[in-house]
Amino acid sequence: MAAPSTVTFGIAQLRASVGGSDSSASVRYWLFSPDTRRRSVVATNTTNYGLIRTVQVRNENIPGVLGSLASAIGSAGANIGNIQTVHLSQSYVLRDIDVHVEDETHLLEVLRAVGQVKGVRVTETRDEVMDLHQGGKIAIVSRQPVADIAMLRKVYTPGVAEICRAIHAQPSLARRFTSIGSTVAIVTDGTAVLGLGRIGLAPAMPVMEGKAALLQQFAGVNGAPLLIEASNADEFVEAVVRVAPTYSGIHVEDVAAPACFDIVAQLRERLSIPVMQDDQDGTAAVVLGALMSAMRTTGRRLSDVTIGQVGLGAAGQSVASLLMHATGRPVLGADVNEDAISRHEQQGGRVASLDEIMATADVVISTTGVPGLIGPERVRSGQIVFALSNPDPEIHPAQAIEAGAALAADGTTVNNLLGYPGIWRGALSTQASEINRSMLVAAGEALMGATPQGDLSPTALDPEVHRRVAYAVGRAAVESGVGDADGLVDLE
Repeated sequence: MAAPSTVTFGIAQLRASVGGSDSSASVRYWLFSPDTRRRSVVATNTTNYGLIRTVQVRNENIPGVLGSLASAIGSAGANIGNIQTVHLSQSYVLRDIDVHVEDETHLLEVLRAVGQVKGVRVTETRDEVMDLHQGGKIAIVSRQPVADIAMLRKVYTPGVAEICRAIHAQPSLARRFTSIGSTVAIVTDGTAVLGLGRIGLAPAMPVMEGKAALLQQFAGVNGAPLLIEASNADEFVEAVVRVAPTYSGIHVEDVAAPACFDIVAQLRERLSIPVMQDDQDGTAAVVLGALMSAMRTTGRRLSDVTIGQVGLGAAGQSVASLLMHATGRPVLGADVNEDAISRHEQQGGRVASLDEIMATADVVISTTGVPGLIGPERVRSGQIVFALSNPDPEIHPAQAIEAGAALAADGTTVNNLLGYPGIWRGALSTQASEINRSMLVAAGEALMGATPQGDLSPTALDPEVHRRVAYAVGRAAVESGVGDADGLVDLE
């Protein structure tokens, strides 16, 4: 375990574990080096926490017990999440504490540590993640309650026939009188699911449901998961094309490269509705927004910096492409795959090695999926480092900052949730025929505008962030000639 580093700023000291597992909480903080240059990091515990468990504890209602309890959990190498007081009396307090642990064995170690705290007793341990997934996270529900015969006749037969005839006469009315106008298909083949890889269709469903739940909560968009069994890209595309009339957009999710490039290209060619690959388009927009915020913080201009992209898969290739579009400059690209390198060159990028990028780039973005790929000794003073692979980044932000980076972040900060709800809301409200680069750039600019000075990204749980992204994307759709201006009223 590496010794904790101490960085002095102002009159206080902040101790951050670099490369070890003794940090007990994730914190966001500003660092000032001795030469007063401003640095920022989102520091996360360098342990990969695989499980979340809710531990209910009863302790004496006296000062200091909660602090001792937190210290015990941290000393066992776990992170603390939410703490909720369940019951409070003069003699005792009952609390639910979410703890983030590596596995069940680690959980037992944490429980033993908690049990050794004087005046504390564990009363229950729950797996609330499993509990909340019982029956799935989404459901199809009626927007119109059917409480009597009159409503039944309006919602269904005979009243529904009038709507059918109207749509038959004018097909565009389907967007207005059915759920088609606010529904996108979330399609996957289960070949590149989060940090889990090729796990198959049914195991991918919880992720698809999660996307759908977030689309509805933050943008009012219906997401319909579709698990597509296909042996090649053509079969996948054909299946999506056949069901496309049900939706106003296609959201491609967790499809491995290089198949994802062919799938998205074919779908965009064959369909007249927007097609978005979140690992590509969503990631690129959010990275652009974070990089714009970084430029504002460091006093640089995006058009003046040299950018290096390490890893040219689905996410990396799209990030590089959008950044080249936004800056008008080539991005240095490194990958072990020759096809990926060829695609990067075809889009105007310049091929470079990892060593060259680390030695010359002002901004380093990595999406390789290789934990620890970037050693601290490679980081140059003043560099901006976005190590975005989940669940374990190429270099942890705290390590990058300690090595001299001006700004550093990982995938928990630069997260797609900031982008795709608003992008889809803006596209659907304006009935856009596509999601183009101008719309993605607009999303990035909106995210930068919503980000507090000094931070890299806004909070993804703020509805106003998604509203701002939606309006910016909708306006860009109209200005680029692919959207209807009448829809902007719904976004204001």
